[in-house]
Amino acid sequence: MTFQDEFNHWHPQRVKQLIADTGPAQVEQALANEHLRLDDLAALLAPAAADYLEPLAQRAHRLTQQRFGKTIQLYAPLYLSNVCCNSCLYCGFNADNQMERRTLGLDEVEREARILHERGFRHVQLLTGEAPGAVDNAYLAAAVQRIRPLFSSISIEVYPMHRAGYAQMVAAGVDNLTVYQETYDRQLYEKLHPYGPKRDFDWRLGTAERGGAAGLRSMGIGALLGLADWRREGFYVGLHARYLAKHFWRSRINISFPRLRPADGGFEPLAPVSDASLVQLICVMRLLMPDSALVLSTRESASLRDHLLPLGITQISAGSCTAPGGYGQQEESSQQFAIDDDRDAEEICAMLRARGYDPVFKDWDRAFLDRKAG
Repeated sequence: MTFQDEFNHWHPQRVKQLIADTGPAQVEQALANEHLRLDDLAALLAPAAADYLEPLAQRAHRLTQQRFGKTIQLYAPLYLSNVCCNSCLYCGFNADNQMERRTLGLDEVEREARILHERGFRHVQLLTGEAPGAVDNAYLAAAVQRIRPLFSSISIEVYPMHRAGYAQMVAAGVDNLTVYQETYDRQLYEKLHPYGPKRDFDWRLGTAERGGAAGLRSMGIGALLGLADWRREGFYVGLHARYLAKHFWRSRINISFPRLRPADGGFEPLAPVSDASLVQLICVMRLLMPDSALVLSTRESASLRDHLLPLGITQISAGSCTAPGGYGQQEESSQQFAIDDDRDAEEICAMLRARGYDPVFKDWDRAFLDRKAG
């Protein structure tokens, strides 16, 4: 059974009703259960659970401390291209937006990578738009191979590939895939993607499975918060995470919580997510997926990121730039969205240490996969 089969089993109206019908008794029972069922997931995402935010946060904190200690992994995004043939209404790279388009050459990619390496980063995430004429698998593999000596972990957040494409990425040195479904609301998804290959909802829905089948060490998923009702989106993210963890048990599942940020095109959130709602969602995901990395990027403010650390976050970006060539500040092109927390890695590390956390730049190396090692 594919995740699409599992997804289709949970009709949106069924999920909506399950959440709406939740009362205090169901919330308390869910909080008492050591391992969450899908009914418990719906209960803890419900409006009724907002009155139990404190015990929910306390349990999420305890679980995070038990599984991760007081460590926070740092990573940096590296944008290779902002050329895109998709028309995603919420994205700054929307093909209809009038902006400077740029794809880095391999020498430029290495220059950007060396800047991040000098800043201490050993985990990097490569990002692009979707434009077969500008960025293809061969270009990505070459970019990965060029910067591979500088990083212990290389992640991609690019266009969906076939399984063979992900196998090619693994061979080049990629170990992690991040792909957001954006919204699990099929009808809304169609409206938000008027044209382009990304319009295919089901193809994107199966992306993480193809990556897992190709042998990627970890897969990251999430919904773009602000597009649809966050409670239902949270349910489907949890459903998706549970499915991946069951079927690709050798891979780590990461969950991100990106909220919409201002971008070229002026798209406004259709379903704004408050700070309190974001806290509830993060805590619920920690209870559901106690061993998963929970990721919070520089989309969020410095103050909010600092205060959310104890509730389950284990991975954050620092000193981010969302434009190709942005770190070298030479011929900088247009960005995907505006970041909020603009602190550099040194400032983030100082904050973490002041709060009793250990900032981690490297927690894995490809040598672990080398059968000849040791």
